[in-house]
Amino acid sequence: MTTPSTPSRDWDDAFNNMGHVAGSEKLPGEWQAEATAYRDATTGWTCDIAYGDASRERLDLLRPDGPPKGLAVFIHGGFWMRLDKSYWSHFAEGARAAGWAVAIPSYTLAPEARISEMTRQMARAVTHAARDIDGPIRLAGHSAGGHLVTRLICGDTTLPTDVLNRITGVTSISGLHDLRPLMHTAMNDTLRLDPIEAAAESAALQTPQPDQHVTCWVGGGERPEFIRQSRLLALMWDGLDAKCHLEIDGTHNHFTVLEDLRRADSPITRAWLGT
Repeated sequence: MTTPSTPSRDWDDAFNNMGHVAGSEKLPGEWQAEATAYRDATTGWTCDIAYGDASRERLDLLRPDGPPKGLAVFIHGGFWMRLDKSYWSHFAEGARAAGWAVAIPSYTLAPEARISEMTRQMARAVTHAARDIDGPIRLAGHSAGGHLVTRLICGDTTLPTDVLNRITGVTSISGLHDLRPLMHTAMNDTLRLDPIEAAAESAALQTPQPDQHVTCWVGGGERPEFIRQSRLLALMWDGLDAKCHLEIDGTHNHFTVLEDLRRADSPITRAWLGT
């Protein structure tokens, strides 16, 4: 796809997490193996719940041992082009151990779907899961998933009002909030972003719903562009009266930043759950 102008930097390198973390090519296989083992060892799963008609419009729901304190939703990354819910089950352990039900949805990937359609799918997924679980809703997403959870609380959200009113906090982990630089990457041959959609789907360029609580969580050892993206949303939305907090987490890279989601008492899990 033709980019709108000649890029002033190497944007492919700016977003290339795996190219800067040794051994990262093995991670997807490791995640899937750990997620499968966790599902097999943990009771309370209901898998492949349909929230729409498309083949990937499915979510997994994990209930805690007792009555849920609320619904925690985790939306996965993969640059909107890769992976699905089955890779991430083990990262639900911290929230489950803290007494929350956890929903992990898949969504249709590019190029079959545009990013704007993925945003609408996630609204349908959260709405569906909210019918089964009462109480507050806490959203978290990683990388492209961080984009999707923040888009769900923008002024143009397709979430029903009753569901939106139950959302008490959003945590974007290494999220992407200004999509315009992606037009200068090779990924855009698959994503097919144009200037109109890139701006419309950039949470940093949108107005958040009133009184939102947002945490932008990013590893201190990530690619500088991911740190910039988290700073950007925190700065932009702070000026629009959202309650924003930026957390730069030690020396974690784009992948190790997720590890503490397995612990109920970790700072990142507490940020997700608001505890």
